[in-house]
Amino acid sequence: MLDRRGIICDEKDKATLLLCSDCSTELSKEKIPRLALANGLFRGELPDMFADLTWVEEKICAIYCTTAHVTRLFQSSDPSQPKVFHGNTCAHDMNIVSTASVLPRTPADVTGRLSVIFVGPSKFNPKQLGTIFCVRKSKIWSFLLWLKYHNRLYANIPLDPNIVDLYPEDDIIPGFTECVV
Repeated sequence: MLDRRGIICDEKDKATLLLCSDCSTELSKEKIPRLALANGLFRGELPDMFADLTWVEEKICAIYCTTAHVTRLFQSSDPSQPKVFHGNTCAHDMNIVSTASVLPRTPADVTGRLSVIFVGPSKFNPKQLGTIFCVRKSKIWSFLLWLKYHNRLYANIPLDPNIVDLYPEDDIIPGFTECVV
């Protein structure tokens, strides 16, 4: 599977492939690049009903966790726009891999790998954030059920409805305010 943006058609019967240096090196040695889709990394497209999953919901449903996330969040200094935020989130590789033996992950497991640095003229109010750190219990459970039946990696992972009950119907992940500095 190739990305169309990486194929340049020069002439009628000629094309050029754009490759990163890692892939080019491996292919020149007649080896499949480590991160190539041919290594089984492509698992297909998700159904449209999961197109709106938040990144936090995806982390809740992940078997493997290899990153910690640090978000810098700046609030507008204009008092007339208290709900305007900007910032960025960086994912940092960890030295360890957390492998879930049961899903979903607990709120403490997810927030334990999350830090938010808040900079603003007023006290932090998580209700002003909108959906950036929101989770939906029903979406999490639906996604896990779908994964269990459509992804062989999830087939033998037990799903615990008691853990999913720790999440709100549609609100910020529990324990989030303890992650804010």
